[in-house]
Amino acid sequence: MQEELLPLFPLQVVLFPRTALPLHIFEERYKQMIGEVLRGKTEFGVVQAGENGVVNMGCTASIEKVLKKYPDGRMDLLTVGRRRFEIIMLNDEKPYLRGAVEFFDDEGSEPIAPEVQTRVLEAYNDIRTHEDDEDRQDPEMTDPQLSFQLAQVVSDLEFRQVLLATRSEADRMRRLADFFPAYNLRQRQRRHARKVAPRNGHAKWPPSA
Repeated sequence: MQEELLPLFPLQVVLFPRTALPLHIFEERYKQMIGEVLRGKTEFGVVQAGENGVVNMGCTASIEKVLKKYPDGRMDLLTVGRRRFEIIMLNDEKPYLRGAVEFFDDEGSEPIAPEVQTRVLEAYNDIRTHEDDEDRQDPEMTDPQLSFQLAQVVSDLEFRQVLLATRSEADRMRRLADFFPAYNLRQRQRRHARKVAPRNGHAKWPPSA
């Protein structure tokens, strides 16, 4: 008997377990997919859409709340990440992609070095202090996979995908400790450039004598 196929939603997003993802559903094929998910009270898979198709690892999402339904069938949803998976086979028999998947989680329980955790938390707090997103939720500090909560401040999809595939919390925290300082610097430089750029080319010269 064939195992049930997981509906897949390709997006320019990397979703982590136990993190929120608001969605606006407007394409007909995804209206159909979400309708089936709602009726069955099941999960669907969020996978990063790349240049050559979808990547082979993603995270399931469950629909926590339908925020709004529009007359034309569009929907605003609040979803939450659940389980990580690897795609074994794709199926395109329906208007939307589905996949045969294998679920996975962390392997082992290597302790996190205190100095690594300190570096990560200090860098995270510095990023949060200067970021523009005031609506971002505070991390669940008691989450045994705290790295996923902290990595919500990172917009780099390639790095997020690496974290999603990493099967060790200690390894993810080490990666964050190495990644955060340079990322924080780049974010500061972008914010400075945005503040300065509107003034470039618009200087007011003194009137001619």
